[in-house]
Formats: sequence, C-alpha cells, structure tokens
Amino acid sequence: MSVLVLGGTGYIGSHAVYQLIDQDEKVIVIDNLETGHLEAIHPNATFYQGDIRDIDFLRKVFKAEPIHSVLHFAANSLVGESMENPLKYFDNNVHGTQVLLKAMTEYGVKKIVFSSTAATYGEPKQVPITEEMPTLPTSTYGETKLTMEKLMKWCGIAHGIRYVSLRYFNVAGARETAEIGEDHQPESHLIPIVLQTALNQREHVTIFGSDYNTDDGTCIRDYIHVEDLIAAHLLALDYLNNNGSSDIFNLGSSKGFSVKQIVETARKVTGNEIPVKYGPRRPGDPSVLIASSDKAREILGWIPERTHITKIVEDAWRWHSTHPLGYRTEGTS
Repeated sequence: MSVLVLGGTGYIGSHAVYQLIDQDEKVIVIDNLETGHLEAIHPNATFYQGDIRDIDFLRKVFKAEPIHSVLHFAANSLVGESMENPLKYFDNNVHGTQVLLKAMTEYGVKKIVFSSTAATYGEPKQVPITEEMPTLPTSTYGETKLTMEKLMKWCGIAHGIRYVSLRYFNVAGARETAEIGEDHQPESHLIPIVLQTALNQREHVTIFGSDYNTDDGTCIRDYIHVEDLIAAHLLALDYLNNNGSSDIFNLGSSKGFSVKQIVETARKVTGNEIPVKYGPRRPGDPSVLIASSDKAREILGWIPERTHITKIVEDAWRWHSTHPLGYRTEGTS
C-alpha cells in the first residue's frame, strides 16, 4: 500500500516524501509544478504531474495505485496574493480539496493528514495560541484553509473519512544533508531572505517596524524546523492508522524569536555582515505569534528536536550556500 503526497515537489511536501521513504514507505507524488520543482522529487517516489482539480486525472491515479492514506500539501499559500486574487485561492485550495475528497470517497480512501495554517486564527487576542481559540481569518488564504478543514469535517460525518489538520506557524530549515531545501520564486520568508542577503543576492534585509512591544522592538514569531514538522505529519498518519479520530493540532516550537534575533543568528552562522534597513510596520502584523503545541505532544507524542534557532538557520544555510540558485542552475530562469 502507498501514501499519496499532494504537492510533493514543494518545500514542505518534498521533505515529507524523503522522510516517508526513509521509513520504507511506498510514496506516490502528485504535483502540477506551479510552484514545485522536479529536482525535489525523491528518485524512489512515483510521480504523476497533474492538477487535483481534475477528477479524471485523480481517478486514474487512484485506480492505478494502492493508496491507503493521503498527505495534502497542495495549495497556493501567499497571503498578499490571496487578498489580491481571492478567486484563485478558492478555486485552487477549496475546489481542489473538494475534488480530492470526491476521489477519496469513490475509491474508499479514509485517512488524510492536512497541511493547515496558523492563519486560520487571524490576529489572536493572546499567546500562546491554543486550538480552542476562535478561528477568525484576516486573509483569503487563512479563510480557504479553514474552509478546507470544514470540508474534511463534513466528509468525515457523511463518508467516514478521518482527518488530522496541522496548523503550522513559521516553517524553516532544510534536510540536514542538503539534498532538498527551500526555493520560492519570489521568496517571501524571512530566513531565506536573510540568507540570500548573506550570499550578496540582496543588498539588505528590510525589517518592518522597530517599535513593537517586544524586548528589541521587532516582531516575534514561532519557528519550526521543517524536519520536526514532517515528523509530526508521520505521527499523525500513525495516529490515524491506529484508529485515531479526526482532530486539529497546532505545530510550533513554542518558542519565540524576534526578527533581529534571526538576523544576528544568521550573521554568526554565515560569518557575513548582512546589512539591515528599517521600514514601516506592515498592516496586520501582530507583535508576537507563538503556538501552544501541548496537544500535539500529548496526543501524537510529538517532541520537536530542532527547536533552537541556530540549528534551524544552520541547516537552512547548508542548503542555500550549496544551492545559491535553489533548484535552478546557471543559465536557467
């Protein structure tokens, strides 16, 4: 039997594929390559290029492969773009999940682990954020992820599909051996931007706001190593395989690091200056976002092992310094 990984050529999905194959699982990957990379596919995975909104394509895969469970990473995920083009996000994220659940129902696949987001909470009234707090998304992206969760809930009631939804905070780092890593075009995540500046690919890092109510005046965020994140996905899969009921879990390190701390850590890891400029606050940026992951620790037995920011930046730097163009090579765009 096989695990189907949707979005398995992307940053997080490719790390899931590698860890599954490390555990001798047979893995099927589906990706439309809109934002993923062929080079990120594990050589032992079976790859199908196609779109999860295409029911006939999905039927072909489900018919050809003995799929017993699904890891769902396939979604558009840029908050700013989602606000400018909400229809794209509802079409790809929500409609894509609807078609997926239809295929799962038709072929009797009853288990799915879903990549959700802390954006489902919006701007929380207090930290750390727990799963019991209200879900009030402030972006189209967060709204689509919340809607995807609700689709799975109602399909569970109607068709017996059991799901685990994992709400992430800031994911960073890379596989320690640097075969795969983070490569977005354009890049919008802080740690890769800082490391691109260390590689002289950017002139400076812009810090948005220096007057927040934090020790150093810059925003504090909860960073989770991508390998710890995927470990939680595999534990969630085990939980479902052992007849666990549908549930939602936060995933974070339960620690907060400020933007200035990220830059200082990167300076130490890389040995480079990394120039900084300050800009105005971005609308809607809360001062502090930190997750409570107690529920995942209790129920899934998840114990993140790479919670120190130095380790996260070191592994990210190993990838970026050995792949300065990401998955691209000289002469490609």
